[in-house]
Amino acid sequence: MAKKSSIEKNNRRKRMAKNAAPRREKLKAIVADKTKPMEERFAATLKLAEMPRNSSPTRIRLRCELTGRPRSIYRKNKLSRIALRELGSKGLVPGLVKSSW
Repeated sequence: MAKKSSIEKNNRRKRMAKNAAPRREKLKAIVADKTKPMEERFAATLKLAEMPRNSSPTRIRLRCELTGRPRSIYRKNKLSRIALRELGSKGLVPGLVKSSW
């Protein structure tokens, strides 16, 4: 089980990224538009840099839904390899057959 503070920090980042997404997209569109004047594009770059770093979606860490484990997560199931194996052994994951020999 991961620390509660780490899980909460990641949830805070998700909320911030969701709230800041429209403003970020507008600023990025201005920066990428080559037809706009250089001053306007530079000002948009500075505004983008002033935004909180945690509002960037790249700072969000993929974590296991059950345990909060940050590594070896299966994206499709949103579970870590350990949690997936346990649930698979109990027969709780549809279509998953755990092999043993």
